[in-house]
Amino acid sequence: MTDLEQNKQLVLSFLDLAFNGRQPHEAFSRHVHPDYVQHNPHAPDGAEASADFLAGFVGGFPDLSLDIRRVVAEGDLVVTHALMRLTPDDRGTAIADVVRIRDGRIAEHWDVAQELPEATASGNPMV
Repeated sequence: MTDLEQNKQLVLSFLDLAFNGRQPHEAFSRHVHPDYVQHNPHAPDGAEASADFLAGFVGGFPDLSLDIRRVVAEGDLVVTHALMRLTPDDRGTAIADVVRIRDGRIAEHWDVAQELPEATASGNPMV
């Protein structure tokens, strides 16, 4: 397996365990670098604080699901494009996550989230 494929698998494993497996602390313990840098403006910096924040978020939505539609890797970066639903009836939110890998672990994270509208002007889906 190439380094790029390993990086993709690392990120996919982290996201699945943290969100769909509902185990954010375990996901951070297994996959996140101790010097983790968080760029999400709503989450605190650092691995432990970010894990606690994500545990609170995931814990607030027992039916939350994350469906990753695309994953791209280049150099030390991995980008995912996903659909997150907080409840089964939720139209959802399009999420783009960008992570930097260092020493085989997730070392840095940025994300962009946009709620899915009822319809788009183009008629094309967002995810």
